[in-house]
Amino acid sequence: MKFTKMEGAGNDYVYVDLFHGTLPEPPETLSGKVADRHFGIGGDGLVLITPSEKADARMRMFNPDGSESEMCGNAVRCVAKYVHDHGICRRIPLTVETGKGVLTLYPEVSDGLVTRVRVDMGEAILIPAKVPTLLRAPSGREEDPVAGVPFDAAGRDFAVTCVSMGNPHAVFFVEKPTDELVLGLGPQIETDPRFPRRTNVEFVRVISRAELEMRVWERGTGETLACGTGACAAAVAAILNGKTDRAVTIHLLGGDLFIEWNESDGHVMMTGPAREVFSGEWLG
Repeated sequence: MKFTKMEGAGNDYVYVDLFHGTLPEPPETLSGKVADRHFGIGGDGLVLITPSEKADARMRMFNPDGSESEMCGNAVRCVAKYVHDHGICRRIPLTVETGKGVLTLYPEVSDGLVTRVRVDMGEAILIPAKVPTLLRAPSGREEDPVAGVPFDAAGRDFAVTCVSMGNPHAVFFVEKPTDELVLGLGPQIETDPRFPRRTNVEFVRVISRAELEMRVWERGTGETLACGTGACAAAVAAILNGKTDRAVTIHLLGGDLFIEWNESDGHVMMTGPAREVFSGEWLG
């Protein structure tokens, strides 16, 4: 199986081009093998780039535990780069089908190669049942966002904001995103029964009206250097809670992402890097 290793802000995946190749086994079992950083290729999971009846290409993303994720913001930027740079589609903008739906992407090209990509991530989903979460706003109205709602975890009191960007996120604003929080509470919150489909967990420090610092515990993966949908969710949560303006730079362990939440149409725009690291052949 031929593969390409790519990363966006340090969020790295093994990419397989199914326009021109096939898989040796089901992706649910293959993902853990190739993602293993000691006995495999190494990465945060497996991404399949396939033909689509709705868009220029389709992205499917599998976590190391074999679960399929609906969406990954860093991965979809890398898919756009691969599709452009490998001649599958050089149209700008181009479209990619994901578990959230069809997204529109705007590659930035230098010397014929994509360096950064701006992605229209669509609207943030804030209705609790659609995130999904069993938590509810203090008003009790089922359509109101869960924004700054009290949340107890491991005997500690927090406030949580729940956002879906096609996949669920629980955002916590803290003084500092520490190992104790990310590595200790992250996995507990991921599997908390108040999140029926588990959740990604973001711990966020507010630096200013235009800057956030974030660490993330990703559902089915663990801590990663970056999470594009998580950065979008963190920006939306910060704006909902009056902590930032509608355009913010988010500093992650693997680099920076720029997020805008458009007031006019409710769409979230994400801009960040995409890089091809190496290609090879998986022998199994």
